[in-house]
Amino acid sequence: MERVVGGKYKLGRKIGSGSFGEIYLATDVNTFEIVAAKIENVKTKHPQLLYEAKLYNSLQGATGIPAIKWCGVDGEDSILILELLGPSLEDLFVYCGRKFSLKAVLMLADQMLTRIEYVHSKGFLHRDIKPDNFLMGLGRRANQVYIIDFGLAKRYRDATTNHHIVYRENKNLTGTARYASCNTHLGIEQSRRDDLESLGYLLLYFLRGSLPWQGLKAATKKQKYDKICEKKLATPIEVLCKSHPVEFASYFHYCHSLTFDQRPDYGFLKRLFRDLFAHEGCKLDYVFDWTTLKYQHQQSHKAKQQMQASTSQLIPKDSRMRQDRNVTTPANQIGIRRPSKQAEKNMNTDNFHFDSMRAGESSSGMHGPSPRKKPSPTSNPGHGKNPALPTRLRQD
Repeated sequence: MERVVGGKYKLGRKIGSGSFGEIYLATDVNTFEIVAAKIENVKTKHPQLLYEAKLYNSLQGATGIPAIKWCGVDGEDSILILELLGPSLEDLFVYCGRKFSLKAVLMLADQMLTRIEYVHSKGFLHRDIKPDNFLMGLGRRANQVYIIDFGLAKRYRDATTNHHIVYRENKNLTGTARYASCNTHLGIEQSRRDDLESLGYLLLYFLRGSLPWQGLKAATKKQKYDKICEKKLATPIEVLCKSHPVEFASYFHYCHSLTFDQRPDYGFLKRLFRDLFAHEGCKLDYVFDWTTLKYQHQQSHKAKQQMQASTSQLIPKDSRMRQDRNVTTPANQIGIRRPSKQAEKNMNTDNFHFDSMRAGESSSGMHGPSPRKKPSPTSNPGHGKNPALPTRLRQD
């Protein structure tokens, strides 16, 4: 029996999973709207879903924030129903051959900076900026970037006093090591500057195809994190951004210049990339790499179908039917009509032997027509029976 949660959401197939539960497709039984259902067992060691739901509620109403449909407990599960979104930037990155064009990266950067700025304006840090946590919309919002997964988010500013959290050290790494800021690796409490530095690594990941600290081997997770930290600290910004526009190095230098509780100048960072976008002569048409690639695939598929249809039309019908040599083509489908019963009767009484024709004895030749003899039982052993017919006539 299909499970219905929240009184009207029928669960479908699983579409994803993570460290904090699983995600399913679900359908509103009243409106037939398809949504996403995030499910977490209430007995999990570190429950996050209900906290994340509260944060989503605080962020509702802004562009690029998924709409929350319902949240509650059903049986032994905490369930969050959200607006269904499209593929993640990581999925699209893989689809495009693990490389994005500068144009695509700059268009994404502008939207992602706006999303992070909005989250910060509400008093929260995301603390897990990575390609998997940015999704594209669907339908009319297919070119819109959404920010998701607030399970690790944290208030950096007191909701009542508006005071910034205090500086601390010796903190464990929170987030994804590949994109974590240098200060996060060093155990320093995260603040707004760290979300922005993580975004910088994400943008270079898209441009470069990979980051220098990917693929490092270690016996334990801690040792791997230490190796990533060492490599990250040892890689100068200029080396990391080599062969890419200088604006990316400027972005990192600005992030590293921020103090712990300083408010970043988001406008400055967006102008940095917008000016580069204009300088490169790019057009803000929201045609991303995957848009072009998908169109090319569709055109290729369409051309292939048309070619197959044209080939099918060029091959004569009788030729297509005789592809199997073991199947004899019916005479009436190659232009030879089946003899009538009267004609067959005449063949039985007429001295006209088709076998002799195939042997080269023509019914009319240089010496004129052959005389016709009255058939007799001795001269025609086939008298009284159907004589051998030519191949095409004999089929029927």
